[in-house]
Amino acid sequence: MGERPQQEQASPEAQKRIRESFDRQGLMTHLGARITHIGSGRVHIELPARPEVTQQHGYVHAGATSAIADSAGGYAALTLFPEESDVLTVEYKINLLAPAAGDHLEAIGIVRKPGRTLTVCQLEVYGVRGDGERKLVANGQQTLIRVDRPAK
Repeated sequence: MGERPQQEQASPEAQKRIRESFDRQGLMTHLGARITHIGSGRVHIELPARPEVTQQHGYVHAGATSAIADSAGGYAALTLFPEESDVLTVEYKINLLAPAAGDHLEAIGIVRKPGRTLTVCQLEVYGVRGDGERKLVANGQQTLIRVDRPAK
């Protein structure tokens, strides 16, 4: 999955809903993360490598790496649900495969098994250098639950 084929975009309505939700996330704002792609069942999030998100050896901290992976999967799932729905992470497992190094990290969440209640996503995080070289630094799996917002 390391290649970057042209990805189909989600509908304008879904993109707007995802971006508005993402903008309300204090942690993503605090980390400096941004959404770079919203497709149907697929979301990419980038995190610039900055001293504020590193650990003591200068690599991006596992907590920051995991957070963008979790959000990418959650938003990938949300693209498949109606407007009145939200998702919450039930569980996720992440394997840290290599030090998270590069000019930025790119987390990719992909829905592998959508469901009415539970959805399973694949998570991948790449370290990306300025010259475009990409290295897989983490991968994982996530289960999300769909919840409906209360009627107004």
